[in-house]
Amino acid sequence: MKRKSGGFLSNILAVAYKEAAVLRHDKALLAAIFVQPVIMLLLNGYALSNKPQNVPWVLLDRNGGGTARRLVEDVMTTGYFVPPERVQSYEEGRDRLKRGDVLAMLVIPKDFRRNLERSGATVQVLLDGSDPLQAARVGGILAQVVNAFDGSDQPPGGRTAQDRVAAAGPLDLRQQFQFNPTLLDRNFFLSALAGMLLTNLCLSAMSGGLVVERETGTYEQMLSLPTTPIELVLGKLLPYVGVAYLVMLFATIAPGIFFDLWPRGSYITLILITLPFVLASLSVGVLVSTLARTSAQSVFISVFFILPSFVLSGSMFPYQFMPDGVRAIGALFPLRWYQIALRRIIERGGDLLDVAVPGLFLFGLFFLLLAAIRWRLKPRLG
Repeated sequence: MKRKSGGFLSNILAVAYKEAAVLRHDKALLAAIFVQPVIMLLLNGYALSNKPQNVPWVLLDRNGGGTARRLVEDVMTTGYFVPPERVQSYEEGRDRLKRGDVLAMLVIPKDFRRNLERSGATVQVLLDGSDPLQAARVGGILAQVVNAFDGSDQPPGGRTAQDRVAAAGPLDLRQQFQFNPTLLDRNFFLSALAGMLLTNLCLSAMSGGLVVERETGTYEQMLSLPTTPIELVLGKLLPYVGVAYLVMLFATIAPGIFFDLWPRGSYITLILITLPFVLASLSVGVLVSTLARTSAQSVFISVFFILPSFVLSGSMFPYQFMPDGVRAIGALFPLRWYQIALRRIIERGGDLLDVAVPGLFLFGLFFLLLAAIRWRLKPRLG
């Protein structure tokens, strides 16, 4: 039958009107569409910054004199650093750097004051170079403090800048970057590649799980099986655990083959720490699936989790530079703790003890998410 040429546009408009009417009544989808840009605007406008703050550091003061204390005070007056923790040996400070507890170690030599008065003194700073941007910023601030340091016991008032420099003598800062001596940016990003790939996989794969069951009409049949909600959830998670390990294997081997970035730490630890992260991330996807009513909603809600997770976890930007409240929110995402564990293993050569705290947080998030999923499914089982 020959169709009327004038009906083409009217048919398109009729279908568009129908879809617009459905969209208008889908309040959850509309909320996800409009809330997400607002959140990303706030994150990029207020949360993300390359300016250091609350920088943790340790001090190895072998001098112990007043001049050394004034140097530490000058570092503190910048406002970027928390009060330093004192260490008793070089090895203790390096160990704190390796565990990721601090970002820098300042070493003041024993003859600091005498050398400063004579021909000039040298102080050393060891920086965590696993994040090049972070290391460069912190090192630059310390260099400014050292270059402007006045070691004279006389008050600065009434003296010119040339007089203060002459009184202090030259003070040299020697920087040494640990774990990434050449400050390669790709090492920073590639070390967390597995975390970003697995986050995307887990949330994308599981966010539509229960939604598909509802849309195909098999949801009630699934609930009628002699299984508990936890058993249903774990049964849905397990097949994707194997897929996630294949992705993790790729994200570990490919950077090694193409960029010579092989894990310095234990491969067994890498395998073990991946399990709670995958379980927690898959559980986030299942929780999204319990919140969504349609496939479109599940897609938008999952993206709502994925993008802030990338931004706030520290995988792309140093989380130490974020404001306190925003940094605390980022700790609720599994990727925050997994990227910490990955960088400790891959760049710092960490073992199971070094990633024990991130592992505990990941298991805690997993069990918390299971409880939330159980609560969401309970009304549907009655």
